[in-house]
Amino acid sequence: MKSQVLSLFAEKETESIETVIKKGIDYLVSIQDEKGCWIGDYGGPMFLLPMHISVCYITGEPIPEEDRLGFTRYLFNVQNADGSIGLHAEDEGCMFTTVLCYASLRILGVARNNPDMEKMRGWIIANGTALGAASWGKFFLCLLNLYPYEGITPLLPELWALPSFLPFHPSKLWCHARQVYLPMAFLYGIRARIPENSLIREIRRDIYDTDYNAIDFDNYRNYVASVDNYRPFSRLLKMINRIQLFYEKHHSIKFRDHALSVLFEHILFEDRVTNYIDIGPVNSVLNTLVHYYDDPGGHHFKKSFISLMTYLCEGHDGKKMNGYNSTALWDTAFAVQSLFSTGLEKDYEAPLRKAYSFIRNNQILEDVPDHKRYYRHRSRGGWPFSDREHGWPITDCTAEGLKAEGLLRGAFAIDPSVPADLLEDAVRLILSFQNSDGGWATYEKQRGGTWLELLNPSSVFGDIMIDYSYVECSSSCIQALARIKSNYSGELRRKIDRAISRGALFLKKIQRQDGSFEGSWAVCFTYGTWFGVWGLLAAGVPVDAPEIQRACSFLLSRQNDDGGWGESYRSCKERRWINHDTSQVVNTSWALMTLVKGGWGSSLSAKRAADFIIGRQMENGDWPRESLVGVFNKTALINYENYRRYFPLWALGLYRGAFVPGIEEI
Repeated sequence: MKSQVLSLFAEKETESIETVIKKGIDYLVSIQDEKGCWIGDYGGPMFLLPMHISVCYITGEPIPEEDRLGFTRYLFNVQNADGSIGLHAEDEGCMFTTVLCYASLRILGVARNNPDMEKMRGWIIANGTALGAASWGKFFLCLLNLYPYEGITPLLPELWALPSFLPFHPSKLWCHARQVYLPMAFLYGIRARIPENSLIREIRRDIYDTDYNAIDFDNYRNYVASVDNYRPFSRLLKMINRIQLFYEKHHSIKFRDHALSVLFEHILFEDRVTNYIDIGPVNSVLNTLVHYYDDPGGHHFKKSFISLMTYLCEGHDGKKMNGYNSTALWDTAFAVQSLFSTGLEKDYEAPLRKAYSFIRNNQILEDVPDHKRYYRHRSRGGWPFSDREHGWPITDCTAEGLKAEGLLRGAFAIDPSVPADLLEDAVRLILSFQNSDGGWATYEKQRGGTWLELLNPSSVFGDIMIDYSYVECSSSCIQALARIKSNYSGELRRKIDRAISRGALFLKKIQRQDGSFEGSWAVCFTYGTWFGVWGLLAAGVPVDAPEIQRACSFLLSRQNDDGGWGESYRSCKERRWINHDTSQVVNTSWALMTLVKGGWGSSLSAKRAADFIIGRQMENGDWPRESLVGVFNKTALINYENYRRYFPLWALGLYRGAFVPGIEEI
């Protein structure tokens, strides 16, 4: 077997792959931030920047000329040939985003008779007008006085003042949905909107095909244009909305005021414990507006507005708004592991020590105060997606941070290192996150029943109502626990072993009949299958087990003639494999990483995959920008700028390591 492997991996090929790896590492190290982390463009969703522009317009905060030009360039760069703008930068037209982008461009000063604006306006009228925008779009149109609140379904503040044990209480929602609908309910409760002016009246004329004042908006409350209607309203949701409408017409002013005070308390808590960054940009935008309408010149508004700037990013295609305040911890944990996979970590001790400092300094040290009162899980010991200042721990970020920390501490004599009690806190936090089905969700345990998805009001997103168990989060947690369990004994060790066993059963249960695993946070089956296989192997499933080999067979059957894999983002929307027009380096990297660990590292398929990745490297050591590969909630693509940098390295390092003894298995 050894001689067969070596015959496939000739000396010339060894030299070639080492050269590619060295160039790739040198480039990756060259873009390391001075804080020791890696940070990348995290844009792509096309509803974020219009929300930021809307906040500036509503609050009267000026947009600097440089930003105005950058915003305008970005919005026109992502415009489709038919005039529309998609839910994300590579999507077909979406009414929600096209209407908001149109209004934003007018706010930015783009003339109505601009040819691209005329095309955009034509698409809006031809596809149902702003009356068909999904609910988030209609809500922001209300804030801009481009749509009346009477034409949307109620967002009752009173729901937050009800007992939290009720199965439909907002505390049961996924935290991102919870933190978005929290300030939405406040703004709805006070009917926040900008005063009408000449620009507002002009935009109204542009986004409807009839006189604004003659439209019976009540008739369009449940109307969603076909281009936005990914998840149609359920009959249950329509029935509940009718009940809410009846309540809204007869509600108690005293109870409304009490509910608004409850909302404001929760909003202020979220701001304080995240340094006004909030869990994400939509939450941050809405909380900023809450503070503006509460106290326009006040301390909380000023802090909130300043924090919005952390979400802005200068990209290759213009200035945009990122989906998080940064990707720092996530990117750094993966960059570290990719470098270790090459066996060259000793040659890059200085940048890796800097990375360790960043990881150490951004572990969360304390639980947020009164976390149960504000529906928060414990935090101490966790790692966030971005940094400690943001402060929301996530299951897979904690797990990947723990894995990277262990590699670095094991390779170098590091002082100071993460204290043993904090490492144990990270382990206990991961254990506390495990769901009853054996899997792990994102920020919290699953709190509500899956029936809550019937109440999804967004139309454009899938699976937003609760925090489900995911293959990616579950695999990361299993891998981290398996790596560190030898450090512990007694009851804690038994808990770790039980958690790993339960996690493995969860992964086996969700594996599809064809051997694949469906990813939820990137595109899609290449990503999910990588995590599924690695999680099972970490749990002790043997490499020749049917679960592992069926997964590898699935990937092998999708390999393209050029040796690569290419998966379309439509795989996420339609939940079935759909080929991309071309092979993609990142999809190929995930597939190769799976095959090598799955026992196929010496196969011709693996060699062809490695050759494809090698052939795509640019002269400077980087890999070219290709299609977006990150995704959330089935429909919204998002950019992970550094995926094309460390995943090819990781894949080639593993592939090379299969033939070179002494390289630690990652």
